Amino acid sequence: MTETAGTYGTEFFVRWLEAVAEAVEREADRLTELDAAIGDADHGANLRRGFTAVRKALDEEPPTAPGAVLVAAGKQLISTVGGASGPLYGTLLRRAGKALGDDPRVTRERFAGALGEGVEAVSRLGGARPGDKTMLDALVPGAEGLKVSFTEGRDRAGEGALGTVPLRARKGRASYLGERSVGHEDPGAASSALLFAALAATAGAEGTNGTTADGEGTA
Repeated sequence: MTETAGTYGTEFFVRWLEAVAEAVEREADRLTELDAAIGDADHGANLRRGFTAVRKALDEEPPTAPGAVLVAAGKQLISTVGGASGPLYGTLLRRAGKALGDDPRVTRERFAGALGEGVEAVSRLGGARPGDKTMLDALVPGAEGLKVSFTEGRDRAGEGALGTVPLRARKGRASYLGERSVGHEDPGAASSALLFAALAATAGAEGTNGTTADGEGTA
């Protein structure tokens, strides 16, 4: 079912990234275990450091628009997180933030479109596409699902992450393993799914749609 269109302000996006930071903290060990099987065994630790820095930065210098929240978070991830995940997640959020511009409130549909632009930027940066066993296997369906609802975005991203298990990695360090990469969930896809799960949870805390009876957003 398509949710009633509402609008979402700066505080909603700050709460979302705080929820992401909490999810990463909670799941850091699992992400690192996934990365140990086909990568450098540092994905969880890197993201924990990055999103902890994001929370601190947003608290110290509160942005004034949703787009500014995402741009600030993206910059922080790029400057804080090592390896490939910093530039990739940073690019995702920065590009989405720039697409939103300076508007003080945005609809879910508008955010979905902006996030889609961020996903395209990630694809160009990493040279990957869905099916390569990367974060894009969760990001692409998640962004598409977000056009329908927050829960659809969460569900499609989660399914996409689990769908990487039988795939052979074609990009990144995991690709060096060849057939040995089969049978493992991609850590980047797993962490990407956390973003959409946290987004759905944040929206749910605002009353599913984040709207009042007259259709104006309350988030």
